[in-house]
Amino acid sequence: MAHVLIMPRQGNTVESCIITRWKAAEGAQVAADQSVCEVETDKASFDVPAGAAGFILKILRLEGDDVPVLEPIAVIGQKGEDWKAAVGVAGGQSSSAVGGQTPAPAEAVAAAPAASASFAQPSAVRGLSPGAQDRGQTPSAAVSPRARKLATAEAVDASALTGSGPGGRVIERDVAAALARRPPLTAAAKAAVAAGATVPVSGSSLGGRAGLADFGGQTSPEAAVALGGQTSASPARSYSDGYTENPLKGVRKLISERMRGSLENSAQLTFNASANAKQLQALRARFKASDPVLGLADVTIGDLVLYAVSRILPRFPNANATLENGVLRAYERVHLALAVDTPRGLMVPVIRNADLLSLREISAEAKRVAAACQAGNINPDELAGGTFTVSNLGSFGVESFTPVLNAPQVAILGVNAIMPRAAAGPNGTVVLEQRLGLSLTVDHSIIDGAPAARMLKAFADAIADIDLLLMA
Repeated sequence: MAHVLIMPRQGNTVESCIITRWKAAEGAQVAADQSVCEVETDKASFDVPAGAAGFILKILRLEGDDVPVLEPIAVIGQKGEDWKAAVGVAGGQSSSAVGGQTPAPAEAVAAAPAASASFAQPSAVRGLSPGAQDRGQTPSAAVSPRARKLATAEAVDASALTGSGPGGRVIERDVAAALARRPPLTAAAKAAVAAGATVPVSGSSLGGRAGLADFGGQTSPEAAVALGGQTSASPARSYSDGYTENPLKGVRKLISERMRGSLENSAQLTFNASANAKQLQALRARFKASDPVLGLADVTIGDLVLYAVSRILPRFPNANATLENGVLRAYERVHLALAVDTPRGLMVPVIRNADLLSLREISAEAKRVAAACQAGNINPDELAGGTFTVSNLGSFGVESFTPVLNAPQVAILGVNAIMPRAAAGPNGTVVLEQRLGLSLTVDHSIIDGAPAARMLKAFADAIADIDLLLMA
């Protein structure tokens, strides 16, 4: 019997994955352990093995499809087998299914490729005005709330679109695809389209946008009113300013949504200070020159800061916390999140129980999760559950910045560059000290200014006396 390949579950927090590339085409022979496609969550990318030897009888989901976990994506078997029967017998479940869950019925799976294909194939602009349905297009059965919101904002007739969602439902990406096939519109042009005007083929306004001058004659009275009585195109200067448009998706879209949501839903306030870095730099130099057997040669200044934070944070339980649905949850253990810059965008893996780990263990764990993020194979579960975040931009020479809270956490520490600063020396002299800049952002609705200042001072003192902290 043919094997139904499903979208695997990538960790307990992942609900769907996007198919970024099929590595094998329909009809290709594959081995059981051969990777047949690459998939991407909002956090990492993975290869999906075939799971059984044979031929790819049918690919059920196209590249770019966002597929819920445990739903069928392909059927693998021997030549001549009926892939539809295999999916029907499986009921949407294969040997790879987890937890006994049952994905979509065979009818929905069989219909999905056709819907997705209509989305992927180039065609004339569909669903651009309310009159599109009158021109013989078949309206879709349903429109998702997100799709309806985008369509209303951009003057797209969502009912005239061919949906690529379950059961032919119009979803947000269908509206986005329609927008990509027409020129961008000015606000006045959107109002005209909403009133029944036909979208121009091209725009002559700045940035290639279509304005009222690009509509030409309109027979609809409503459109004429929206166009201010204009019945023919007026002369307009054509502008050309090259640009590219890249719709946000995947990790970049998630980062955008989370950053905006963080700022909109919390009262963020940043405090800045600096710590004497003399002992920090001296200790780092000693570690670097130490016997490799000790396992300390690779310990960085960033690792030392992480260690200091993990030891000081338990003194401030309201900062080692999360805020969700009006409930502040303060944690006994420190699950330290570490901001990591990757080719796919910002990722924040978590070092579990950091307050119980030694300096060497924290250093090793920080390097392990950062490398996994860089490679794109981090376990999604390791990107959740943090109680406090550290973001280090010191290596870029940044002297001060405003870290944005990693919601639902209520505090984040930014680590800046080590810079020489004037300080009072003995006998009224002025000396230069190497000082490490620190920027602490807190949710001011939870943490008042004085407690935040005390916490920042405690971090600075611990870093200044890092050698004593290690001995303690």
